[in-house]
Amino acid sequence: MLVRPRRSALYLPATNARALEKARTLSCDVVVLDLEDSIAPEAKAEARLAACEAVRAGGFGARELVVRINALDTPWGAADLGAVAGAQPDALLVPKLSDPEDLPAYAAALGGKTRLWGMIETCKAVLRLDALGAAAAANRMEGWILGLNDLAMEMGCRPGADRAPLQAAMSLAVTAARAHGLFVLDAVYNDFSDAEGLARECAQGVAFGFDGKSLIHPAQIAAANAAFSPDPEALAWARQVVRAFDAPESAGRGVIKVDGKMVERLHLEQAQRLIALSDAIAVREGSPE
Repeated sequence: MLVRPRRSALYLPATNARALEKARTLSCDVVVLDLEDSIAPEAKAEARLAACEAVRAGGFGARELVVRINALDTPWGAADLGAVAGAQPDALLVPKLSDPEDLPAYAAALGGKTRLWGMIETCKAVLRLDALGAAAAANRMEGWILGLNDLAMEMGCRPGADRAPLQAAMSLAVTAARAHGLFVLDAVYNDFSDAEGLARECAQGVAFGFDGKSLIHPAQIAAANAAFSPDPEALAWARQVVRAFDAPESAGRGVIKVDGKMVERLHLEQAQRLIALSDAIAVREGSPE
């Protein structure tokens, strides 16, 4: 079972050369070079060039390297798409993805290893999650990242610490992602100096079923990695479930008893995925920088 850790996805402005160099040594699972929100209009061309140069230079080790471009309906989107697709990062991140009809124009430009990721950050996207998920496989799409700052602004809501007005969208995004075999990452936590708040929000993301969290500062990486790594007790239970189903007396059985509890084959699949994630994290953390 191939599982790729995406516990922590760090956004970096593509124009920040020092940050890009530092990113090659950080413990995040994903580096997202940003050409969109963090880049002023007059710096878009410079950011595009810097991102492509960073992708071609490499040196990011086992980290996935992703570039968030400007949308095709902006003055910079077409140039971003052509240049970034040519550089071939691991993935191209589309902002404000709302319609499945938008996907083919992005996917057609991609080749090689590059996949498509999408930002879910509009009201329309939330209402079309199932359609977006259904169109994913045909358009090289691997998963989604929530953009709850933009969604909250469009909704006109005031999320608060528990993000109550956004919880329906969060749950729907996870549900649709699972239905269509996609990964899904939680949104950023805006106050990078608030370690307690970040830990609380990471725990909420884990409870909702997200695969990881997007981040705005390197100081947030350790908390996200810890929260979204398999819990040791859960991992021990997963190994026990796999051993029990592997036993000769369990052959062909759909339900067995493990440590006094009834366990179904769906729990076996869950256990296998948790073990695969743990193994992938071990490989990731043991890989050379």
